Amino acid sequence: MSDFFRLQKRIDELSAIGARDGAVTRLGLTAEEQAARDLVASWCAARGAQVLALPGDVSRQAECTLLASRTAQRFGRIDALVNNAGITMWSRFDAVSDFSVFERLLAVNYLGAVYLTAAALPHLRESRGLIVAVASLAGLTGVPERTGYAASKHALVGFFESLRIELRGSGVDITIVAPDFVRSELHRRAIGPDGRSLGQSPMQEPHIMTAQQCAQLIVAAMRRRRRLLITSTRGRLGRCARLIAPGLVDAAAARAIRKRR
Repeated sequence: MSDFFRLQKRIDELSAIGARDGAVTRLGLTAEEQAARDLVASWCAARGAQVLALPGDVSRQAECTLLASRTAQRFGRIDALVNNAGITMWSRFDAVSDFSVFERLLAVNYLGAVYLTAAALPHLRESRGLIVAVASLAGLTGVPERTGYAASKHALVGFFESLRIELRGSGVDITIVAPDFVRSELHRRAIGPDGRSLGQSPMQEPHIMTAQQCAQLIVAAMRRRRRLLITSTRGRLGRCARLIAPGLVDAAAARAIRKRR
């Protein structure tokens, strides 16, 4: 998965804001891309955080297990796990020519979170900690041109909703985050119908939320140990409207994709 797993800018911002605000004083992070990994580590260290930065690919279970064990050994405990790694796609389903993209999306967006959660859960039980799953509005409703991405995020949401019930009484809480469109490297590295990166963002980026704004909302939700964070008004309204007027929600999703914002 080395061609497809990258550290998103959102985790850069989340780590940086946490270090600045004192929310994260000891941070274990992983990414294959050394430049991005080193940048986040040095930024946070300069602001007083202790950082363990390891190379890794979340689609590989052994590497997830190593990250959790090394983090626990280094810092003595794990208080929070943020599952934020992800890749995306932009293509109508009938235009897809390389269906391996669906496997890649599931491997990173879904199984990566499963593997990391399994590795960190014993430590989180001890600390009565918090698991954060960064999903998407596409994990709560259908979105055109994002079939593979939406499927992987629906899987992510279903997994953590189910795990939350299993963990009742354990002291471990789960916060699911469903961001609207965010200005980040995720879109610039989106996979097209041929399985290759688009090379540029298809979004109207000046009109969507910045990574820093999204990270601030996530940190606030973590502090309150919220069950679900939906980062936009239209997302919150759409979740309610889907129960009574699902066709309107479908039309709104199609319009958002058409306008790329």
